[in-house]
Amino acid sequence: MYKYLFFFLFLSTSLFGQKYENTSATVLLANFTYGSHIPLGDLNDRFGSSNAVGGDLELIMAKSNLIFSAEFQMIFGRKVSEDPLSNLRTEDGNIIGNTFSFAAITLRQRGLHAAFNVGKLFPLIKGNPRSGIRATIGLGLLQHKFRIQDDPSSFVPSLDDRYKKGYDNLSNGLSIKEFIGYQHLAKNRLINFYAGFEFIQGFTQNRRSFNFNEMAKIEDKRFDMLMGFRLGWTLPFYVGDNGEEIFY
Repeated sequence: MYKYLFFFLFLSTSLFGQKYENTSATVLLANFTYGSHIPLGDLNDRFGSSNAVGGDLELIMAKSNLIFSAEFQMIFGRKVSEDPLSNLRTEDGNIIGNTFSFAAITLRQRGLHAAFNVGKLFPLIKGNPRSGIRATIGLGLLQHKFRIQDDPSSFVPSLDDRYKKGYDNLSNGLSIKEFIGYQHLAKNRLINFYAGFEFIQGFTQNRRSFNFNEMAKIEDKRFDMLMGFRLGWTLPFYVGDNGEEIFY
């Protein structure tokens, strides 16, 4: 799936790529992104490393190189360090289904991050003011939960869709994000990307009204962090000097 996605992005850039010399003009960027993160803080007690796919729209202003952007990422991971289903397990750690056989219930991480960012681009390449070091800071929302995957051959009544919300520990809250990396926008429009490191801090809390595993509402405040690498493939749209022409 990923190879087809990257092929589509490359093909799109090639088809729409046209040489545009006025790279100092205002530019609108559509970015398709992939990220890989390790958890820190309270999140490290719950999940392992994760991946994220998403996109963002951003505007880089003419002359000032100020950056304004809005982003969205879907987060997913395989490693789960905390067991939200411990009250359903036998002494041997198994969960019994409605057929009185062991049910193979799988736990995964799911989440999202959305933010509005501001920052600045610092050019490094002479004659191309749109390539250089970029630094941004953002404010947004970080959310995560347990994804509970059923065993199709052994149904567990306590994990019916009506009750899963009592076990998934859905948590979200305000987030702050910092990013620093390198951005390249080629004059011939064929190679456009950014890559760098990001750090996300989330001030989250469990949002479910009742947790079945704890038999109580969880009200503890959390400090969840993600640190990792992010890569974005870019489709740029330059706005002409007269403010009416868009080059794509």
